[in-house]
Amino acid sequence: MTGTSKQKSHTEATPERADEDAQEPLEGVSDAEVPEAAPEEAEEDELNIELNILRDKLAELEDKQLRARAEADNIQRRAARDVENARKFGVERLIRDLVPVIDSLERAVEMARDAKQEDSDPDGMELAAKLLFDTLSRHGVERIFPEGEPFNPEWHEAVAMAPSDDCEENSVLNVVQAGLSLNGRLVRAAKVVVSRTTKEDD
Repeated sequence: MTGTSKQKSHTEATPERADEDAQEPLEGVSDAEVPEAAPEEAEEDELNIELNILRDKLAELEDKQLRARAEADNIQRRAARDVENARKFGVERLIRDLVPVIDSLERAVEMARDAKQEDSDPDGMELAAKLLFDTLSRHGVERIFPEGEPFNPEWHEAVAMAPSDDCEENSVLNVVQAGLSLNGRLVRAAKVVVSRTTKEDD
């Protein structure tokens, strides 16, 4: 009876001993040998983040540089256009001031032709008018004298309409006053008489 009790006691003590053994650290294994996250990987992740930030900043700077270059090109083109316009149209105010002088000279030539007075010199006036227009032409001024041409409301000012069998409808029959342009820009529209059909609509 006593032997059996000792044997049972020995058997019940065995699991407790096993638990104690499991809780004890393994001999020969230190805490330093327990695997942890590699510091190289953490450093690499940090470098990748910094690299992405630098790439974003570089892309932003490149975009700003492109915008600045485009703006500089636009400014340069506008400046060149302004200089060209100043060269072409810088005398526009002078031409407008000369319009009454040109008109007076043309009327004087016409009156001298019609009157044929002995004391008048139409040839001299025509020569003066030609000299004036030749001078203006060298600076880009052109007369607009569209007789026989289709009426163009952008360049012509209709002062009257008249029937005509010889011209197509909406053609310039007569130029009352010649127009003027400066390097392709209208200074004064030509005043004209426009043709209309003589046939009445059914």
